[in-house]
Amino acid sequence: MLARCVCAEEREERAVVLDADVAIVGAGAAGLSLAHRLSRPVPGTRAPSVVLVDAPPGPMRPPRRTWCFWEAGAGRFDAAVTAAWRHLRVRPPSGRAAEGDIAPLRYKMIRSDDFEHLVGHDLAGSPAVRRLEATVETVEDVLEGALVRLRDTGARARSLRVRWVFDSRPPGSLPAARTTLLQHFHGWFVRTARPVFDPRTADLMDFRTPQPADGLSFGYVLPVGRHEALVEYTEFSRRPLTADGYEAAVRQYTEDVLRLGELRILSTETGVIPMTDAPIPRRVGASVFRIGAAGGATRPSTGYTFAGIQRQTRAVADALRQGRVPVPPPAHSARSRAMDAVLLRALDSGRADGPALFSRLFTRVPMRRLLRFLDGRTRLHEDLAVGLHAPVGPMLRSALELPALPRRPFDGP
Repeated sequence: MLARCVCAEEREERAVVLDADVAIVGAGAAGLSLAHRLSRPVPGTRAPSVVLVDAPPGPMRPPRRTWCFWEAGAGRFDAAVTAAWRHLRVRPPSGRAAEGDIAPLRYKMIRSDDFEHLVGHDLAGSPAVRRLEATVETVEDVLEGALVRLRDTGARARSLRVRWVFDSRPPGSLPAARTTLLQHFHGWFVRTARPVFDPRTADLMDFRTPQPADGLSFGYVLPVGRHEALVEYTEFSRRPLTADGYEAAVRQYTEDVLRLGELRILSTETGVIPMTDAPIPRRVGASVFRIGAAGGATRPSTGYTFAGIQRQTRAVADALRQGRVPVPPPAHSARSRAMDAVLLRALDSGRADGPALFSRLFTRVPMRRLLRFLDGRTRLHEDLAVGLHAPVGPMLRSALELPALPRRPFDGP
């Protein structure tokens, strides 16, 4: 009798069903980007109805982030761009820096708060998108669609029945891979007493940092004025640092390398980005897909994700409007992923000296062409030309051994 009562209560609790064409789970960069694309009408196509499910405030929400990417001319999210640069610099451990003008490209920085404000404003005026604050418990395939079970902010159980689900939440674990490194970083937004920054130039990689025993490290400086900049310490390695380790590393970089003098820390950010040659599944059910970093939008060799998200969500939005099965496409080509696998293996095995490799590439390859290469927009002959400036022996040995290497689960944090 008790069991029947509990089941009846659960059925009643689950009785609220919200129907829509699309559910987007997670309101980070990927979820907001897809919702934004679907919120705008396109003549001659049907706009799908969308429910964007955002986690309540707390640990399930993505932390504040800074996203960077490069593009030519005006962009979709320029109103949220904090700063942009056409002049970039890479500093080797010693010697002369590599510098270049990347026009007509611009290297752009967006802070997640500004991005969320811009997209949120546009979504508020769209009848196609509803926002729902809730904790998603399960996502499952059902007949001709999917069912999202969730609990709203009042702890009430609800069900959302849709045709398609796009899940941008980080997976619980990484797929098995031959090589997985972590790009982990800690940064300070600082204001200095002296005008020490050149707001025209961004430092992509500054290898004057102490190098770890395994992997590589570099500084990253994005100035937004003579007195203000984002200054980060970054490592490519298998394990993140402790909180004290990051603080010490950034302090050493700002004091001993950059010599910034007196400064005030306005805010901080910390992150970990997996860099892996694992195949990332994008379709996990008949009607359920993964997008964003969870769907392979991160470039394995660099950690850049924002541009991949835009390519992926644009294709998904086009497919939905045209009535096609909206499988998210790979954000990066098979050739790009194969080259990344070789680079990751060469770095992880210690065969390639990371600071020397990246410094050589930025010194010998025009910076604009190298950015196109990193974005997967070069042709085969251009890829081969870039490859000739990498250490051929370590790269070739790494490429030859990859087919025989087993894929293993990542035993990281």
